[in-house]
Amino acid sequence: MTIDEMLEKARGSYRRMYVFEVAEAVARGAIIVDIRPQAQRAAEGALPGALAIERNVLEWRLDPASSARIALAADHDVEWIVVCSEGYTSSLAAAALQELGLHRATDLVGGYQALRSAGLLGVATRARHYVREAAAVAAH
Repeated sequence: MTIDEMLEKARGSYRRMYVFEVAEAVARGAIIVDIRPQAQRAAEGALPGALAIERNVLEWRLDPASSARIALAADHDVEWIVVCSEGYTSSLAAAALQELGLHRATDLVGGYQALRSAGLLGVATRARHYVREAAAVAAH
């Protein structure tokens, strides 16, 4: 199998997300995970509101059965949106998460670069802000 075939197989195992869908996904509770290495995040820029977890530890941090999981990895129903620089590494990572039973895991077509090009780098932060505002208004 070639890497292109592996990528095609990975992408065929789940539904990928497009930049125009991210705000709605975050508003419903999806969590964006930036898997770019720290050096790449420093060079390209941060992704505000995203959870930074480098690719080499991703499965351990997001698997609810792992002793090394993060607190947000509460169960297999969490919606994870994996983002890399251009949407290649994230496809393989999302497929690995799917194999762990994280059935709502996906990746972002075009990755960080697509969000930047669309002017949506703050989408995770803005969407969470609007959700908190709506919740506060509903509580009153």
